[in-house]
Amino acid sequence: MKTKKPKKEFTENMLTPEGSDGHINWFPGHMNKAIKEIKKRLKMVDIVLELRDARSPLVTGNSLVLEGIGEKSRLILINKSHLADPIILSKWDKWFTDQNVPFLFIHDFDQTTLKNIISESKKIIQKRRMESNPGIEEKKKIRMMILGLPNTGKSTLINKLSRRKATKVADKPGQTRTQLWVKVDEDIEILDTPGVMPPKIIKYEHGQWLSALHAIPDTIVTAEIPACYLVKVLLKKKSQVFKELYQFEHFDHDVIAALDHIAKIRGCLLTMGQYDYERVYNIILGDFRSGKLGLISFGEPPIK
Repeated sequence: MKTKKPKKEFTENMLTPEGSDGHINWFPGHMNKAIKEIKKRLKMVDIVLELRDARSPLVTGNSLVLEGIGEKSRLILINKSHLADPIILSKWDKWFTDQNVPFLFIHDFDQTTLKNIISESKKIIQKRRMESNPGIEEKKKIRMMILGLPNTGKSTLINKLSRRKATKVADKPGQTRTQLWVKVDEDIEILDTPGVMPPKIIKYEHGQWLSALHAIPDTIVTAEIPACYLVKVLLKKKSQVFKELYQFEHFDHDVIAALDHIAKIRGCLLTMGQYDYERVYNIILGDFRSGKLGLISFGEPPIK
């Protein structure tokens, strides 16, 4: 079996931020249906918990879904913060603070984090209820809705809150297809929703980011695209973690030469001296998604 070497012109031009004809978009029919259902059920909930990825907090939001939320109480949960560049993360901290939207950086769904999420949600709901109905006795029952792109951690969060396997968790985007109520305790219910992508990803590079973060399945774009993109970025940044992990002597490589080197180091060899590029792509993506390639962020907050 022989796997094809990536095209040189493809790997050289893949950092083009926009204006490319190779936009990456993934919006299957069930997502359009899910958005309509989400908008219908918003009136049933007290607060929306929106999960995003800390490595790209703006791009992992969904403006189409947020438009439907309107004035509904919202708490943004910026997940996987332990995998993001801490310097860039501090900039996002200031940016979200300036937006005056409640948010929490989280990295693990431990009991302390779960308590913080519930506590912050209750504060937001109580404040809204007091502003809209001063003097009215506070309702104890709370209904939440969880939103987010695929693979941001929605199902894991619900299972942790409910202390059971209430929803399916898989390392594949788009596994949740239905919306269901999950009971956390006598006073809290959560509505799980399918991960929904934006119908169109406007900037070319944003598609690369979402593919690398696994919001878009590797089967849709092929593992080659995000893997080659990551190699290009890490060579350009002269990442020491990348250099040490794959035993590079220097950064003076193009993407193809770097892939060949990783194939040799990791033993991704076929017969007749050919390299198994598919295995190399999967190794790179696995190392990135598990944090072995260091703390990486895609994009910075918009400049006013």
